[in-house]
Amino acid sequence: MAVTEKRIPAEDIQTILDYGRTMLEHPVELIEGAREALETLRARDHELWLITKGDLFDQESKIARSGLVPFFHAIEIVSEKDQVTYQRLLDRYGVVADGFPMVGNSVRSDILLVIEIGGRAVHVPYEITWEHEHVEGALPEGLLQWRG
Repeated sequence: MAVTEKRIPAEDIQTILDYGRTMLEHPVELIEGAREALETLRARDHELWLITKGDLFDQESKIARSGLVPFFHAIEIVSEKDQVTYQRLLDRYGVVADGFPMVGNSVRSDILLVIEIGGRAVHVPYEITWEHEHVEGALPEGLLQWRG
């Protein structure tokens, strides 16, 4: 609307809405080995949380379509991933930071923040990562890198 100064044709709006619906209905593609890893951890009685950031409706839809809901003890969709949010979740569930291992693909949002509050972290690199999630320089001491 801003780009066209509110002169966008109705057909173009319909096209944009159709693209959005297609994205919302697209099947969730799991990373190879993800389901098996969750099955193994759950079978060993580990308490698993899913913490994700984003639009509530979109994230709820993706999580439901993933088929992974039964593996998690808690699912938290947050508006921001920062130290305050992670600490609030730990406090809510009565978990001390040094007993909290984070496994994630984002060094900036998943790994560094958890290490900074005293948790531990395993970085699982993924070929597609948002540009703002890249971190320059050396990674923190003690960070584990998943090699698959």
